[in-house]
Amino acid sequence: MASTPTREVARRVFAREFNDASYTFKESDDDRAPVYVLLPTGQRANRVFLVGTLTETEDVGEDSEYWQGRVVDPNGDTFFMYAGQYQPDAASMLRELEPPAYVAVVGKPRTYETDEGDVNVSVRPESISQVDEATRDRWVVETAERTLERIRRFGDADPEAPDVDEYIQMAHEEYGDDVERYRQSVVGALESMQDEQAEASAD
Repeated sequence: MASTPTREVARRVFAREFNDASYTFKESDDDRAPVYVLLPTGQRANRVFLVGTLTETEDVGEDSEYWQGRVVDPNGDTFFMYAGQYQPDAASMLRELEPPAYVAVVGKPRTYETDEGDVNVSVRPESISQVDEATRDRWVVETAERTLERIRRFGDADPEAPDVDEYIQMAHEEYGDDVERYRQSVVGALESMQDEQAEASAD
């Protein structure tokens, strides 16, 4: 009996780490097998969950609508997302939303190589919804916790050990072992959120 495919967990990740996740892979030769990006902290991601400030939307399509959205996290780093005719709900949200607005996005990571040979990472949104600041703040705290958890597991692992987690080993091979910048993005996001809250309470 064929097992029903379960939906992949949507990983919480800050934009700095997401934009560095340039390595993609499949775990089987099946055409319909999911494509994963490898996060530099050693976890695979087929879907991501992000919340931030939608700062800009633009229809960049030529023959038909193809919407680009920029979502900025508390560090000022940007997630780029693209939605067209195959993501009609997400495309209509990008058409209708008035930046700046807090949004929650669930989507699939996509990579493409530029003419210069760089790999850019973007999100193909499955859903976009407008949210409030409290939802954004909860996401920041939970994403900080998840990121620190990944950093801790990555740091504790011996990539040479036979029982090392395969994704941590892959991350060492693809990206090296410096994950300090992702710890800094956690600290920066939490400090930025606290500063916003302090300013709001002072008003």
